[in-house]
Amino acid sequence: MSEQFILSIDQGTTSSRALAFDKSGAVRAVAQEEFGQIFPADGWVEHDAMEIWQTTLACCEKVLAELGAENFAAIGITNQRETTVVWDRATGTPIANAIVWQDRRTAAICDGLKAAGHENMITAKTGLLLDPYFSASKVAWLLDNVEGARARADKGELAFGTIDSWLVWQLTGGESHVSDASNAARTSLYNIYEQEWDAELLALFNVPASLMPEVKDNAADFGTAIAPGGALGGLPICGMAGDQQAATIGQACFQPGMIKSTYGTGCFVLANTGDKPAASQNKLLTTIGYRLNGQVSYALEGSIFMAGAIVQWLRDGLGLVEKASDTQSLAEAANPDSPVVLVPAFTGLGAPHWDAEARAAFFNMTRDTGKADVVRAALESVSLQTDDLLRAIGDDMAAAGLDVPPRLRVDGGMVANDWLCQNLADICNCPIDRPEITETTALGAAMLAMLQIGWFDSLEDLAAGWAVEAQFTPSMVADRRARKQAAWQAALAKVLGQ
Repeated sequence: MSEQFILSIDQGTTSSRALAFDKSGAVRAVAQEEFGQIFPADGWVEHDAMEIWQTTLACCEKVLAELGAENFAAIGITNQRETTVVWDRATGTPIANAIVWQDRRTAAICDGLKAAGHENMITAKTGLLLDPYFSASKVAWLLDNVEGARARADKGELAFGTIDSWLVWQLTGGESHVSDASNAARTSLYNIYEQEWDAELLALFNVPASLMPEVKDNAADFGTAIAPGGALGGLPICGMAGDQQAATIGQACFQPGMIKSTYGTGCFVLANTGDKPAASQNKLLTTIGYRLNGQVSYALEGSIFMAGAIVQWLRDGLGLVEKASDTQSLAEAANPDSPVVLVPAFTGLGAPHWDAEARAAFFNMTRDTGKADVVRAALESVSLQTDDLLRAIGDDMAAAGLDVPPRLRVDGGMVANDWLCQNLADICNCPIDRPEITETTALGAAMLAMLQIGWFDSLEDLAAGWAVEAQFTPSMVADRRARKQAAWQAALAKVLGQ
């Protein structure tokens, strides 16, 4: 029998990708297509859901053609989380553009619910804060602002889904309206302790239960692809997880206390807390890491809205670099004692601040400030935000009786930059491990599919394949680290109006 592969769909914020993994976890083929970013108003971010589907399908077909569709055993899916799609059940057509996780248009809805005293109840059920980041207020906005949408929803004519649900619906020709526990946990409509859509939350956000998908384990039978074109036809969809949970699986963070940080469009730090959820006193999120065979492993998460997107802005918005990799040489050339600080609150600030109205600003710039100093400050802002998250996670884990993470596993496109990895180690004063396989998000989805079809028997079997490619240990002198951290905190206080 010929070698078999898993087709992993990695649907992200700026591009759709498809990757082929063999049983060892090696990438054997990859295809990627970028798609449009839509900014209708200040703080609004949208995607064309049909373009997401079309680019995803095109990538899948390229990978299948390269290795032979007959050599694929199953599909795994990972996706940008919280991004919200509402579509017509009969036609599969979205009623409007998808509202992206970065979108802040529903801040007033969330503020109103906070003022009415609902945030504690929402957090107690979902582990989440009351914020525009999550899906619930986005669904409510679509139903209330798209003509006729609420009446159609009340009649059962519409379906809601995060991007995982949307892709499975399209892949299966509308046969499967499903999600997984990790994506459902990001909607503010799912009770992570009872493991079900919560009637009180649905009523609070005025979202009819008829819109909601069935929620399954992360390794499960999600349906069979019958997508147009024939190449995907008959492949079972067997693994699914939101991108950050998938990266946690791909990084083999299966034991309580293990922690990973993914640097894509945003930055997301997840710490495994095992079967006991840890409540945060630092505005972190308690969420589902993964659910297998009905057993939940919880996580603490800190979310940074802007990481790789900062580099994209340096390239496309300011024209300071031609390609992302140019940032490493510029950062190396900059004055290491430059006082320039960037607070990258382009779409507000995430954990541990959660300020939807904060906006980005540079501080301490002089006539001596050059391009290299600006680029260095931009990269340093990622490390400084990560440091804030690690401190908060350490405090919450200690309060829960869990060991504070001794080191950090990193992944995502940004960690190809050695300067950034070293700066993370220096600023966070923590060893940084970069794995041999940095495609951990797509790998995690593939690993879930491998579990479901029996290629592996357990998480321990999967963890045996993880290996480190490079380690970065702190080398910055303590005084310089302290100065950097103090300048960052002073700049944050100004942005936050403190």
